[in-house]
Amino acid sequence: MSFFGPLNPPLRDWRNQVVWIVGASSGIGQALAHALHQLGARVCVSARNAASLEQFVSSHPGALALPLDVGDSAALHSAVQTLAARHGCIDLTVFCAGHYRAMRASNFDLTDARRHMDINYTGALNLLDALLPQLRKQAQTQHGGHLSLVSSVAGFRALPQSLAYGPSKAALTHLGEALYLDLKPLGLGVSVVHPGFVATPLTAQNQFTMPALMQPPAAAQAMLDGWAKGLFELHFPKRFTRVLKALRLMPYRLYFALAQRIKPA
Repeated sequence: MSFFGPLNPPLRDWRNQVVWIVGASSGIGQALAHALHQLGARVCVSARNAASLEQFVSSHPGALALPLDVGDSAALHSAVQTLAARHGCIDLTVFCAGHYRAMRASNFDLTDARRHMDINYTGALNLLDALLPQLRKQAQTQHGGHLSLVSSVAGFRALPQSLAYGPSKAALTHLGEALYLDLKPLGLGVSVVHPGFVATPLTAQNQFTMPALMQPPAAAQAMLDGWAKGLFELHFPKRFTRVLKALRLMPYRLYFALAQRIKPA
């Protein structure tokens, strides 16, 4: 790979590709599952909401539902074994499970703060424990594979009302960076997704105007476009995310003054 080449093997032809989306009962995950099914992928959907998954499968012939909680390590191991036995490989795994509730120091809730970490970050660790042996096996046979973690621009730097959500997403982004360093030499792809505001059940609770609000199908298409280019980081909509990315370059005095005037993502 040249210095200016793609960071990952581009993913363009989805026909018969085995795709596992964890967190596919609604929002971005479900929209992505629909888009990939339309492109010919063999889609497996997982989430806690079994009824939603079964509804998806009933309208998407050939799709598979494996209901599970990302806190259930045994269920994740079982899902990997099921997919490997059925298809022999997993070409793309997307960790899209998430929890969000606005929180500030004035309404700190330890139980819910831990829930953010349990789902948004530890859930990804549980997935890795189940998935990494399968990906390493695929790497040994030159088959490859790709893991994508759906984080958030809220993980770039601290934002108001994001006391619990932001740190969990920052940890997820850092995890993706570390995984890339370890898995790239094996021929495996890793990407991190940083959405801005997307109309999902999680963002529906926000009581403020969300700038550049996207619909889930548009978010799913942005992810497909990013994977097709072999990107490591997928962020959208860029007219909004580029502004937040710039916050990471600011000195603390300027950043704190500006961050107090903006809304969280």
